[in-house]
Amino acid sequence: MGGVVVELRHLRYFVAVAEERHFGRAAARLHVTQSTLSAQVQGLEREVGGPLFLRTSRRVELSEAGELMLAEARRALAQADRALKIARQSISGEVGVLRVGFSGIVVLDGVLPADLRRFHRTHPRVEISVSELPPVAQAEGIREGTIDVGYCPDLGLDDVGDLVLTRRTRTSLAVALPNEHALAAASSVTAAELAGDDLIVYAAAEGDRTVLARLGTSPEEHPARIHLVTGTLGALALAAAGAGVAIVPAATERITLPGLKLLPLRDATGVDIVTITRPDESSGPVLAFLSGHPRSPAI
Repeated sequence: MGGVVVELRHLRYFVAVAEERHFGRAAARLHVTQSTLSAQVQGLEREVGGPLFLRTSRRVELSEAGELMLAEARRALAQADRALKIARQSISGEVGVLRVGFSGIVVLDGVLPADLRRFHRTHPRVEISVSELPPVAQAEGIREGTIDVGYCPDLGLDDVGDLVLTRRTRTSLAVALPNEHALAAASSVTAAELAGDDLIVYAAAEGDRTVLARLGTSPEEHPARIHLVTGTLGALALAAAGAGVAIVPAATERITLPGLKLLPLRDATGVDIVTITRPDESSGPVLAFLSGHPRSPAI
């Protein structure tokens, strides 16, 4: 048996004839010639090995095999239509999955919550997952395909030329110090005024000295000790414990810890909040998410 590979169009032709009970009306409904329709149905009958219709001079009736096939053909066509619809919705970004990696500061700064809220409002059927990761791990996750978009400060990102970094906003640096510190009554401080203090500094990865560079200092030049920590909350915890003063993004002011005061650093270069993406992104939900971002200069 064989000769005609059954395709969706064969099933559509069959269902049209079964519902119209007339080849002429079915051909008009399908916008094909009656001869084309007849040939396709005959090919389908050869494929199944017997008649699907009982033809008379005035009417077309379904055979027993045709009756059984009609229900299955309708089900197959409905499933095919559903598959096409889902595929189109995925390409357009209406359904699917969006995986976001983030550093805590982007939540405090409000960038990530605003983007997710905007996207969820317009694409409620897209599943969103979020994972807190340091910047370097976000870059690796995007390369490996475990996340789709990264949100982080531009710290420790030295080797990301194969990815796209887009500046979203900038946050200044601040110092968190104990209430009993000599500078606690000041309205702001400079890095030079912290020369005698142990510094607790955020580092995106082991060996990252980006924040120190933006303070205009280095471990070799600073007379006191420098502790590098990989999380803002860890820096605040050490500062609250009296282990030194913490250099943190100014958005950290949204976290209140007893015994700590946050003061602006006047002469320090700020931190850019960036998104990290793939240059050849093809996922519908990810493209839809990115298209809703305010335009910012690429880095």
